[in-house]
Amino acid sequence: AKLIITGDDFGYCPRRNRGIVECFLARAVSNVSLLVNGSAAAEAAELARRLNVKTTRLLSECGKDVKQELKAQVDLFHELTGHLPLHMDGHQHVHVLPEVRNVFAEVLEEYGIKYTRVPIEPGLHNCDWIEPSLMDFYLEVEKDSLNTVDVFTKHGIRWTDVYIGLSTMGKNMSVSAVQNAIDAAIAEVTSRGPTHPLPQHGAVTMELMVHPGYPSVPPVGGCGAGPDPFSQSWERLHELHTLTEPELQSHYRARNIQLCSFQDL
Repeated sequence: AKLIITGDDFGYCPRRNRGIVECFLARAVSNVSLLVNGSAAAEAAELARRLNVKTTRLLSECGKDVKQELKAQVDLFHELTGHLPLHMDGHQHVHVLPEVRNVFAEVLEEYGIKYTRVPIEPGLHNCDWIEPSLMDFYLEVEKDSLNTVDVFTKHGIRWTDVYIGLSTMGKNMSVSAVQNAIDAAIAEVTSRGPTHPLPQHGAVTMELMVHPGYPSVPPVGGCGAGPDPFSQSWERLHELHTLTEPELQSHYRARNIQLCSFQDL
């Protein structure tokens, strides 16, 4: 199996950058998403160049002219990093919203960006530890994602066989939670066979979305409005500590899971 562990929101603030870099150096993340409108995006891009971190990218909330905004963000990513992204998705999953998905897919096809994220997580409905208000949001994201599959397929966009990350976010992350999510995902793909809209050949491919870092300190952070409560919370540091546990590295080896980036698919 191939596992992409994506550290999201690189560029959100200097303290997020520091945490993601520490995880990358510890081989706890294998890919980062650059939030191009983040307050520390330029610093993040420079760190990525210096460390040869594989950057994909994350778009922030879009304005009225979605297409113009998306293209401007891809161009900014190119300006910051010197290359086009291989993968592109939306901050808080805005790319699967009904008013965004079609234009998003057109822009990816236009720029030749091959991969996105489709946040449909196996076993999500059975995760009784997720608080109801958050679960309502996740189920809305899942519904939008299911309705987006045909759009992305039509434009030749691909994604990993499995997406994980909603059930293991913040305080819900633990070594056993990540291990169980990965094992369940592999079992699910193995059992469902060719029903997946874009079946991969050979190894099962997975993306684990994570948000490690040090808590943001206002007013620094975000995309112009300051950091949100989750970014200011202890949960970021909790993810950092969990992801760097040696037990997880051992689990990947025991399951013959290769950590990689989108470039390696």
